[in-house]
Amino acid sequence: MNEDILYTPEEIAQKLKLTKGTVYEMIKRGELEAHRIGRYLRISRSQFDKYLLKSRGLDNTFEAVITKNDNETYAVVGTVQIHVNTEHEGHVKIAVPPENIILSKGSFISSARNVHKGKVIEIVNVDSGVMVVVDIGIPIKALITKKSFAEMGIEKGTELYVIFKTMSVTVYK
Repeated sequence: MNEDILYTPEEIAQKLKLTKGTVYEMIKRGELEAHRIGRYLRISRSQFDKYLLKSRGLDNTFEAVITKNDNETYAVVGTVQIHVNTEHEGHVKIAVPPENIILSKGSFISSARNVHKGKVIEIVNVDSGVMVVVDIGIPIKALITKKSFAEMGIEKGTELYVIFKTMSVTVYK
């Protein structure tokens, strides 16, 4: 069974470099979910991760429905099936960090279960690199270095494979 770590509001405050009063206010406002255990509040690791995803405004966050086919679990977003590893069922949200996505001009054998072909629809220069948006049936963003971008000769309309591991996908309710 997957046991979730429980944190005190004080431990979350230390992690976020905030006061514990601020963390209690975040819980009160509904920004950070918490469990009440007796008279104590505890925040699970998954609740903390969910807060971090929301607070970062993470790209590649999608509404999805969990389905199972041939012993495989997928999060279905529109017509796109994304391999996931989760105990959740039904309607969920998924997130894939742009820095965890590999772009390739060809397919190759790897341990990554998610390999989707698409076309570049947008290119945005950011401080740390280049955000490449690829339409794979849904727009998915990949953050790559400027050197990789230049070496691959990426431009709008370029066909690319978007590749990421199942374990790179966070699934939450």
